[in-house]
Amino acid sequence: MRWPRPLTLVLALSLLLAVSPAGAQSVLRIGLNDDPDALDPTISRAYVGRLVFAGLCDKLFDVTPDLKIVPQLATGYEWAPDQRSVVLKLRSGVKFHDGEPLNAEAVKFNIEHHINTPGSFRKTEIGQIASVDVLNETTVRLNLSEPLVPLLAALTDRSGMMVSPKAARALGDKLGQKPVCAGPFRFVERVAQGKIVLEKFSDYWDKANIHIDRVEFVPITDSTARLASLRSGDLHMIERASPTDLPEIRGDSKLKVTGVPELGYQMIPLNVANGPRSKTLADARVRQAIDLAIDRETLVKTVFNNEYIPGNQWVSPSNYYYNAKLPVRPRDVARARQLLKEAGQPSLTFTLIVPPERDRQEAAQIIQAMLAEAGITMHLQTQENVTMLTNGRKGDFEAYFTFWSGRPDPDGNVFTQSTCKGAQNDSHYCNADLDALLTRARQVASPAERKKLYDAATEILVRDTPRLILWHRRVFTGTSARVQGFTPYPDGIIRFKGLKLN
Repeated sequence: MRWPRPLTLVLALSLLLAVSPAGAQSVLRIGLNDDPDALDPTISRAYVGRLVFAGLCDKLFDVTPDLKIVPQLATGYEWAPDQRSVVLKLRSGVKFHDGEPLNAEAVKFNIEHHINTPGSFRKTEIGQIASVDVLNETTVRLNLSEPLVPLLAALTDRSGMMVSPKAARALGDKLGQKPVCAGPFRFVERVAQGKIVLEKFSDYWDKANIHIDRVEFVPITDSTARLASLRSGDLHMIERASPTDLPEIRGDSKLKVTGVPELGYQMIPLNVANGPRSKTLADARVRQAIDLAIDRETLVKTVFNNEYIPGNQWVSPSNYYYNAKLPVRPRDVARARQLLKEAGQPSLTFTLIVPPERDRQEAAQIIQAMLAEAGITMHLQTQENVTMLTNGRKGDFEAYFTFWSGRPDPDGNVFTQSTCKGAQNDSHYCNADLDALLTRARQVASPAERKKLYDAATEILVRDTPRLILWHRRVFTGTSARVQGFTPYPDGIIRFKGLKLN
């Protein structure tokens, strides 16, 4: 039977409409600079994991683009007059991805889990919580052993992320392989060195503001390949776009780029006292010599097209807590050679571990050439980022090239990295006077008083040089023009609220 031509066209159109994009799932693909470590907020360390957690795990609090602390899973808080406890009110009706309720008992479990789990990176952040009282279904009280001014700021990150107690008990140390949280997306699968897949959680408490059905995080360490995937449409967003790629992104009408100054810093931790490999750089004069041999301004201009800010402290020069009396020192090769001679190491040789990303590799090569002019031989060894961080914790390094993404409270940029028992202090640098200053700065609320304490702490850190702080980035995010509603944050984390893919 022959169909009349008009009817044939109608049927064809009907078939096209049946499979049209209007009824398809919206899938947002995000290119990551490297592969995250375990997706367990308690033991996670790598920055890139925070990008995945933003979709998986809501926090008790979050920050606004201008760094104001705002409620998320909590709805409010009230400090006791003596600052030794704080009462948190929780949002009603919130569910974990396994259907379990997020209530006061769940918050108590998570806080205790963060503090008591062996290997926790959160203990240094909130370890002053001595106990947690459940006052009712939606109210908890956190009791402190001493005042902790940065507590709420800590709860805007992984310390404030809540996982399902039921899942945590069932999975134990395997929770990071199948996380169960209370964020806008639930975990679907993770393919090693492949992708991490999340799907929209139908019972999310703020689902009206989530417009993406599925998110795929794709680790691509080669920035050239990552940019090519963005240009081809295989990716819709790339995080930490390289400054050298900006002209290409800006010149493509199908792409957009946004950039904001970061909260953190780029650094090279030096092994001061962490095992046998600390012997080479144990002398502060040797570490100072390496520091003096580096020309930070030339480094930033050469590798990053002057898009970044040279730095030498744990906050940027524009930050209130920067010690202006100790600016970036000019390069001094002669003084560097003199210090090495005084330390009995005129021909210093050491190894710097570098992740495979292009920016850090190129910066390491420039630094290598600068150090050679001071008689220092620096060998370069490439390791995948998570492997590098694992070896750093074990002390299997002399120096490694990493960064700290920064936190809204200054404590988050210095305490865990610099105190004797700090969870992120891979150098095992220890100075009792510094510990006392940084601990006191956690206890006083006055910014002026904290500034005095932090200035004194910075003097010690600049003198002892347990790590080389080199520059402060602008965090660039490249996006397809199809991506709408994206708001950049100084922490570089992509928030999904209001984000759309047209």
